[in-house]
Amino acid sequence: MHAVQKLYLYRKSLSTTEFKARGWKVKRCDVCRLDKEFCICNLVKQGDSEYAFLLLMYDNEVLKPSNTGRLIADVVKDTYAFLWRRTEPNPELLALLNNDKYQPYLVFPKDYANEGQDVYECKPEQVTTDFSNNKKPLFILIDATWRQAKKIFRKSPYLSQLPIISIPQPSQEEQQENNKIPGNFDSRYQVRKAAKAGELATAEVAAKVLALMGDDKNALHLDLWFDVFTYQYQRSVKQRSLADPESLNRYHEFIKIA
Repeated sequence: MHAVQKLYLYRKSLSTTEFKARGWKVKRCDVCRLDKEFCICNLVKQGDSEYAFLLLMYDNEVLKPSNTGRLIADVVKDTYAFLWRRTEPNPELLALLNNDKYQPYLVFPKDYANEGQDVYECKPEQVTTDFSNNKKPLFILIDATWRQAKKIFRKSPYLSQLPIISIPQPSQEEQQENNKIPGNFDSRYQVRKAAKAGELATAEVAAKVLALMGDDKNALHLDLWFDVFTYQYQRSVKQRSLADPESLNRYHEFIKIA
């Protein structure tokens, strides 16, 4: 049982009423959160990434069946998950950020960086030094709506001076070239409507971070797994599927050779 599933069970135990998202009548698997008929649990395969992720999740995000943060934990073994608390930050979260085993990086748009906060749009040169000093890069993703994410960033002093990884936006030519290729900048997430164009699902951001770090195999693994999830999710809620019907075949082929 990975960190996101543990957090889901914990958050669920605090609820006094049932969380009713769209499609709440669907009889869901307790792990992948899809309709049992379209369960993907038997397809989970962890990768071998040397990087780590920390998901800082808005209160009800972990309860949403459409959440993609759990897909990161499916693929990247070293993944942590915490609920965000404005006034009482989780002591385990703060301890992790100060753990000598890790070098934390916040994944967030550069336009919101504070004065003096280091920002990188390419692989930071210090990543190699981090590894040579036995520090594993720990990428922090705020898992929430964009409005909530900005609030979390503003209201969390422990994030204010961490170095930022900012995913660079491709040129217009690159966007046209990569329009329908896994790993492109335009989101392939049709399960929820984005507040504005260019917003990516949490799992898509994580895949882009891995690609930025040169971990192409695990980036592709996560991208393909994300496509499987979105395709099966739309089928499970009887939603008109805009996802790739070949996603299952492409994922199967990948895990055979990975």
